[in-house]
Amino acid sequence: MVQLILHLIGDYVTQSDWMAVRKTSSTWAAFVHATIYSFPFLFIASTKAIFIIWGTHLLIDRFRLARYVVFTKNFMGWPWPKWEDCKATGYPSDRPAWMTVWLLIAADNTLHLAINYAAIRWL
Repeated sequence: MVQLILHLIGDYVTQSDWMAVRKTSSTWAAFVHATIYSFPFLFIASTKAIFIIWGTHLLIDRFRLARYVVFTKNFMGWPWPKWEDCKATGYPSDRPAWMTVWLLIAADNTLHLAINYAAIRWL
């Protein structure tokens, strides 16, 4: 539960509009966001774990990596999606925008939480 609360604080409470808008197009904005995001984990994680949490958060947010996870999982059905049609969220562009954005946010949070848990647990 503590890990979840720290994630929510780091990813939502401390993330400014500037970070949220620019983190996928600016490495500096992603760096600042990942650094501030990682601070609360100083209370519960080792130095190695914090470095992993920080680095993976930077990469996942900067390159919006969750959309690749979403796109890949959609190969379990037919017809297979085309990347050009899915590159914004990982879902085909003809799906409702509200749905694809929220599902992408859920996938993004799941990646962060799983990595954070593994880093805290095993490092």
